[in-house]
Amino acid sequence: MKGRIKVNKRVFNLVLGGLMVALGTVLSFIKVLDLPYGGSITLCSMLPVLVFSYRCGTKWGLGAGLVFSVLQLLFGLSALKGLTAGMLIGSVLLDYILAFTVLGFGGIFRGKIRNDGVAMTLGALVSCLLRYFCSFLSGWVLWASFTEVTEMQSFLQDWFPAAANLSGTALAVIYSLIYNGVYMIPEIIVTCVVAFLVMQFAGKYILKEQA
Repeated sequence: MKGRIKVNKRVFNLVLGGLMVALGTVLSFIKVLDLPYGGSITLCSMLPVLVFSYRCGTKWGLGAGLVFSVLQLLFGLSALKGLTAGMLIGSVLLDYILAFTVLGFGGIFRGKIRNDGVAMTLGALVSCLLRYFCSFLSGWVLWASFTEVTEMQSFLQDWFPAAANLSGTALAVIYSLIYNGVYMIPEIIVTCVVAFLVMQFAGKYILKEQA
């Protein structure tokens, strides 16, 4: 009986993980803002994987995040055309594989904080900030060298005029922080708010063990 319950739980997690990854993929196509060089504000596309991680644990969450990252890569291949081999490998790792796999850390605070809403929100915040960090590194190390200085300065002129006259490494760092922050910060805020509300009002149903 013990072995049977274990197998059933594994199957349940696989099916649920597949559904959450599929839902996140669908939500990723619903974009509020789409930036010209990649990155967009979506309809909480990270949330399904974060909830799955909180429900099933970090190991399962990282697996779901990895699958989600591969799907995002497949749908985003057009953005990688014309890159050198080094940039291609770096972008695949930082913009896709690592950036979305880290969503599997959404459940790291479960059991450590009594309130599930707070625990879920903090896990979502850490995971989303890790994704932001991956995107920042990619923008700084990879894409800044691929983008014309005048284009970076023009972008900063629109969003952060005080940094528009920078050059060199400082320009690349500020450009990447601002560019990725334009879409990541709003998405992080919305995702964390919705994660808290979902867990507060539906947490008992989400965390209920299957029969």
